[in-house]
Amino acid sequence: MHEARPAPSRPHPLAPPAWLLGGLRPGSAPVPWAAVLRAGVALAVPLAVGIAAGEPEYGALASMGALSGVIGDTADAYRMRVFNIAVPQLFGAVGVTLGTLVYGHGWLAVTALTLIALVSGMISSIGTVASVSGLLLLLNAVVGAGLAMPEPWWTAPLLLTAGGLFVLLLSLLGWPLRGRGPERSAVAGTYRALAALLEAAGGAGYDDRRHATTAALNHAYDLVLARRARVHGRSPALVRLLAQLNVVIPLVEAAPAVHQRGRPLPPELPAAVRALADAVEEGRTGTPEPLLLPDPATPAERALDGALRHAAAIVHEPDPDPYNVDDRLGRPAALRIRLRRAVRGVMLSGDSWRYGLRLALCIGLAQSLVSLVEVERSYWVALTVTFVLKPDFGSVFSRAVMRAVGTALGLVLAAGVLAEVPRGWWDVPVLAVLAALIPAFSAKGYAFQTAAITPVILLLSDLLNHQGFDLIRPRLLDSLIGCAITLVAGYLLWPESWRTRIGLRLADAVDDAARYVEQSFRTGVDGDPEALRAARVARIQARRRIYRDMSAVRSEFQRALTEPPPTGPRAAAWWPLVVAVERVVDATTAARVRVNFGAAEPGAAEVAELAGRLRALAVAVREGTPAPVPGPGPDQAPDPDDGVLGPLRQEVAGACAIAVAKL
Repeated sequence: MHEARPAPSRPHPLAPPAWLLGGLRPGSAPVPWAAVLRAGVALAVPLAVGIAAGEPEYGALASMGALSGVIGDTADAYRMRVFNIAVPQLFGAVGVTLGTLVYGHGWLAVTALTLIALVSGMISSIGTVASVSGLLLLLNAVVGAGLAMPEPWWTAPLLLTAGGLFVLLLSLLGWPLRGRGPERSAVAGTYRALAALLEAAGGAGYDDRRHATTAALNHAYDLVLARRARVHGRSPALVRLLAQLNVVIPLVEAAPAVHQRGRPLPPELPAAVRALADAVEEGRTGTPEPLLLPDPATPAERALDGALRHAAAIVHEPDPDPYNVDDRLGRPAALRIRLRRAVRGVMLSGDSWRYGLRLALCIGLAQSLVSLVEVERSYWVALTVTFVLKPDFGSVFSRAVMRAVGTALGLVLAAGVLAEVPRGWWDVPVLAVLAALIPAFSAKGYAFQTAAITPVILLLSDLLNHQGFDLIRPRLLDSLIGCAITLVAGYLLWPESWRTRIGLRLADAVDDAARYVEQSFRTGVDGDPEALRAARVARIQARRRIYRDMSAVRSEFQRALTEPPPTGPRAAAWWPLVVAVERVVDATTAARVRVNFGAAEPGAAEVAELAGRLRALAVAVREGTPAPVPGPGPDQAPDPDDGVLGPLRQEVAGACAIAVAKL
């Protein structure tokens, strides 16, 4: 079943382009109601305390720190919340301190902010927490260099950090009651996603369910392994969660094989998986109820039946052996080792240096402009550059346009607030409502997030500078200037940002698929139990890696679809090949499962021939040369004489046929 190609369509000559409409279309993510409540409380309480103490400016600074904490409050696991919120707050405190020290010093401030931007951009390539940390480092430095902060110098960093840590405190209130709740819910969510996948097996909705299952499995492993890195061998409950997560792997591997049968599974099988999800979430142990499953008839059905019965036994086992639980993806290295690797990677990475230089150039231009030209509220120009020029957060071009649109929408709301709401205690309930909109709107898209953040920042800025409605026009002008600087100096002047490289990324994915085919049917370990077990673990790890990588490729292409020409149309043109490569990986997994449960092992020459065709396809995509001859198409009925690799051969032929049409 081929997935519909998300090609852009313009039904009317005057209709907006698809990439713009896509950015303005609200996302389907659910509203995080707990985060909504935390945001309202976290920003309103510091301001209320400041007003009660007769220091509303101090309350506004603490609420600004809480705002940065709300932006970073995205993790599920409590331990990850500590890192996601506390670590960026430390970088933010350093940033505002450095900005305060160069406030009013003209070109010294320009030089300092440019160097801070270089560091901020480079460390953003390390990971999510580092990216938010780099953002707050530069963001607070710009604020410190552009606003007069209260004396002594340590007041502003102290208040900003206190506001961020207040968000952290609110987010950790449930830890004593449900310390392992997020991890357990993530593992249970994987079982539920798998149940939905099995329900879709043999039908048209299988591909979407597979993507959801991959995302759920990635999320669960990220949470469980991140925690196990600290408590390995000392937490029976965590060992049990990891064992329950590991037994999902054989079930996920069996799904492509049963999907290839072309007919739905009996409803008892997905229902049994959902019952296991309930047992995981409720922490039930003891003797499980007997599974009443239909008798399996094919190798794929036997694989699913055996994996399901094994999962039922492990899910209800109270004390799994901690030394017999593999991490599948490998246990994370020690923190100091990961830090050393991160620093070395940043210093030696061309991408890190390029992004750091792009950000430094834009910040330097923004600060130079406002130093030479009289611009009201000039620090907003650099703030806009800081928010927009984040390629790890999405398309820079689209973010610039979405920020301009979101700012305009936010200013409409801010104008009403600043014009009609009297300053004083009325600011507290108004800020609580506006702050609560930030997590709710952030789930819908960047333009909506900007529209929610803009009135909050303007209200807090007014408490510091008392300019009222006069803030509106300069805010819009500065935002437009910042977007223009980002588009010219951070986008158009760097060809790699607007010349598509998605073909190279897709070629790498095809090469990975070829290696996965070879590893799935690697021989030479017959008769050696330890070698067989090691080969199986290596196959599982390879399968998880390639599914995770394909998920990243899909996300990268979906991001490219939001770019203007030529990137967006080229991504849409190559999208069917992305789907075809995913189907090749699925067919490889299905073939391996059938071999494990009785089908004949394919010959080494046949495996090498298919892997060679995939590598030739990768070369064709990478270099633009003619693609391999497709051979039998994917819609042709399977030939019984093709053996266990027949469906895989068809999927490889389908991928080659798509490439022939594109090259």
